[in-house]
Amino acid sequence: MTLKKTLICMLAAMALAGGLPVAAAQAHDPTRMGSVRELIAELPVAGEVRTGYERSKFRHWIDADKDGCNTRMEVLKDEAIEAPTQGVNCTLSDGQWFSYYDDALVSGASGLDIDHMVPLAESWDSGAYDWTPERRQAYANDLGWSRSLVAVTARTNRQKADQDPSTWMPPAADAQCHYVADWVSVKTRWQLSVDPAELQALQQAVAECPDEELTVPLA
Repeated sequence: MTLKKTLICMLAAMALAGGLPVAAAQAHDPTRMGSVRELIAELPVAGEVRTGYERSKFRHWIDADKDGCNTRMEVLKDEAIEAPTQGVNCTLSDGQWFSYYDDALVSGASGLDIDHMVPLAESWDSGAYDWTPERRQAYANDLGWSRSLVAVTARTNRQKADQDPSTWMPPAADAQCHYVADWVSVKTRWQLSVDPAELQALQQAVAECPDEELTVPLA
C-alpha cells in the first residue's frame, strides 16, 4: 500500500472512531463520484478572468517519463484504433484514429491535433490564472485522466479553439453527450469554475443525455 493510500485509510478510520470530523476525512478523498448532472450542479459558478493569459504559461508536450515520446505522441499511441509504427525519436507512421468530434476516421498522425478538452485559455479563465507554473504544466500534459486530452481532426480542433460549450459543440450529433461528460469531468478533476452561460449550456445539453455515472480522479 502506498503512503498516500495509507494516509487516506488512517483518516477514514479516525473519522469513524470520532477522532476526526467526517468532512475532513472526505476532503482527502482523491476521487469524486457522481452522475454527470450531479457533477454539473457542484461546479462553482464564477465570472471569467482572462487578464494575464499567455499560452506560454502552460508548458506542454513534455516527455514526462523520458521515454522519447512527448505528451502528444503518448496520446496518439494510446488512442490509435490501428497501432502506428514507431520509429526514431518517436516518429509515428501509418496507424488509424477515430475523431469522435466529427465521426471521422483518420489515417496518419499528421491529420490530427491533440485537443485539451477544456482549452488552456478556458482553464485560465476558470481558475488556472491562480495556479503555480508547475500545476499549469501538469494540466497541459494530463495523461492521468483519459478524458483530458483527445486526438481529433485538426479542422474541428481549430474550429473549437478556446470556446466553451455555450458557443461550440462537436458537429457530430451523437458526440455531444460524450463531449459534455468529458468537459464536466475535466472541470471537476481540476476544480475549475463555469460561467453562467456555460452552466446553462451544459444543463441544456445533458438534459438530452443518459445520466452517465463518473468516478473522477482529482488532480
